[in-house]
Amino acid sequence: MSDHVPVDLDKKTLTTVTRIFKAVSEPTRVRILYLLSQQECSVSEISEFLTLQQSTVSHQLSFLKQLHLVKSRREGKVIYYSEEDEHVMNLLAQTIDHTRHHYVKNS
Repeated sequence: MSDHVPVDLDKKTLTTVTRIFKAVSEPTRVRILYLLSQQECSVSEISEFLTLQQSTVSHQLSFLKQLHLVKSRREGKVIYYSEEDEHVMNLLAQTIDHTRHHYVKNS
């Protein structure tokens, strides 16, 4: 047996990790994050590309922004969104790649 003593997660870390996994457990948010990992978009562009209501997109972006997974910038009257957390986006990309190679191609 190892001399290493396991350490539990502190409450703040556990809460944040759980919220991030909750964020990426909802299909609409995954689609939005995946799109924003490829390019910066406005709410109307996201809505049009993903064929979603603008109110749905705005609601989901608000949730993702609270977790610092996306960020926004204003250009005139238009607000553009892009990825903010490169680590979570990398995890999402790896999960998508893993799924495509190990689950989707075999079904």
